[in-house]
Order: sequence, then structure tokens, then C-alpha cells
Amino acid sequence: MNFDVLFLAVGLLLIFEGLGPALFPQKWREYLSEMAQLPDSQLRIIGIVLILSGWLLFMWLKP
Repeated sequence: MNFDVLFLAVGLLLIFEGLGPALFPQKWREYLSEMAQLPDSQLRIIGIVLILSGWLLFMWLKP
């Protein structure tokens, strides 16, 4: 794997992660507050779904 591609992917991730607080700071704060109230088991399921979604997208787009 080329490190340039890895750095581009991390850069794109940071752009998308920054959109919420930059464009909708109040809604983003409310969202984080709601997420903090969820039980660990539900957060774990959300994390696993995100990981699997990212892995499937990666496998689909991989050259």
C-alpha cells in the first residue's frame, strides 16, 4: 500500500469529521451529548457497524 493513498484517506476523513462542528456547532454539540448518554453496548454496535461499512466500502473501491 502506498503511503500517499493512506495520507489522502486520513485527510479526507479529517475533512468529513470537521464538517459537523464547522457548519452546525450547536447541533453537533447536542449530538455528542446524546451519544454520551447511550449505553456502552449500543456504542459498541455503532462502532462495529461503522467499521464493517468502511471495510466493505474499501473492498468495493480497492483497485
